[in-house]
Amino acid sequence: MTLMVAAALVPLAVACGNDTSDPGSASVAPPPRLTGTDWRVDSVTEGTTTHRAPAAARIRIDDEGRATGNLGCNTFSAPTTIDGDRIDFGTLRTTRMACDEPRMTFERALTRALRSGALTARADDGALTLTTGEGGRVQLAPGASG
Repeated sequence: MTLMVAAALVPLAVACGNDTSDPGSASVAPPPRLTGTDWRVDSVTEGTTTHRAPAAARIRIDDEGRATGNLGCNTFSAPTTIDGDRIDFGTLRTTRMACDEPRMTFERALTRALRSGALTARADDGALTLTTGEGGRVQLAPGASG
């Protein structure tokens, strides 16, 4: 599994680039790790609608291929498969609490994105974007560890 995770991070590192051939050039921060990072969900975009995330929305993917987090109201866990820059969330297991309608609307949008099949991961300036096959986007930023 460690080899699969390492292979998944190579495209992210290449996409961010780090040209050190010019010793006078400014150093570029390394790309964020897809696994082992507590990601704060910032938003989910479906078509022309962007849903802003509640503060509780988080995703963490461990090195063993398991995602856990909060969809905005309910917590979840799911097996994950990483292949290059593609990540596929397996069956989501969730709690079944009810929250106010804005949080539930966000949660339904995030759940649809995570269940849509393989997502393409792209790192950009420390943030991470997961894109569905239909063009939907989940915007993530590194969150506080804890």
